[in-house]
Amino acid sequence: MSTVQKLSLALVGTAVVFMSANPANAITLTKGSTTPTPNGIFSTVPGAVTVDFNSGAAPTTGFAQYSSAVGTPTVVQGTQPSQYAAPAGDKSPYLTISPLSSNVPGSTGSVTINFAQALDYFGLHWGSVDTYNSIAFFNGNTLLNTFTGSQVPGTTASGNQTSPQDNVFVNFLADPGETFDKVVLSSTGIAFETDNHSYRLASVPEPTATLGLLALGVMSAGSFVKRKSKLV
Repeated sequence: MSTVQKLSLALVGTAVVFMSANPANAITLTKGSTTPTPNGIFSTVPGAVTVDFNSGAAPTTGFAQYSSAVGTPTVVQGTQPSQYAAPAGDKSPYLTISPLSSNVPGSTGSVTINFAQALDYFGLHWGSVDTYNSIAFFNGNTLLNTFTGSQVPGTTASGNQTSPQDNVFVNFLADPGETFDKVVLSSTGIAFETDNHSYRLASVPEPTATLGLLALGVMSAGSFVKRKSKLV
C-alpha cells in the first residue's frame, strides 16, 4: 500500500472517530395523564406495548423479562396500610417494591427489566410518588440516567395516595441516537407501586450529520489522492 493510500484511509478513519466521539446519552422525563381508569393510566405514545400485570405476575420470559436479586417481583392488588397502596383509582394488579429488610410484600429492594432489543421509550403509571423511588436506565452495563420521584414534574413526591399530581403516568424518551435495553426500579422506602409498564422498540437511522461527515472525509481523501497523482 502506497503512502498516499495509507493517508487516504487515515483521513477516513479520522472522520469516523470524530463522528463517534460525540454521541447523545440522555433520557428525557415527561409527565403524561393524571386521569386513571379502573385498570390504571395507560401510555398514549404511538407504537407502545404495555405490560399490565393483570395476570397476577410479572413476566419472567419473553421480550421483557422481570427479575430481582432476592425473591421474585411481587404483583399485588388493592391497598394494605403500611405495606403498599394502589395507584389512585387503579383497581387492577400492579407491581410493588420495598426495601429488602422491610418484611412486607415486594421486599426485593429492586426489580430489573431486561429487554430483548433496544428501546427508545419506557413509561409507567407511578403511584403515590416518593422521593425514595428511583428508575435507572442502562445500555448494556452502561448507566445512562437515574431518576427519582422528586424529578417528576409537578409532583410533591410526598407519597400522597390520592392526589392526581402524585399519581401520574410518566414517560421516559431516549434522546436522538440513544437507546436502552435495561430498566431498574428501586426503592429505599415502603413502597414503589407502578402499573402499565409500556415500551417501544427503537428505530435509529444513521444521523444525517454522521453520513455527511463520513462523505466529507472520503471526498477529502479522494481529492488528496487526485492532486498527489498529478504531481507525480
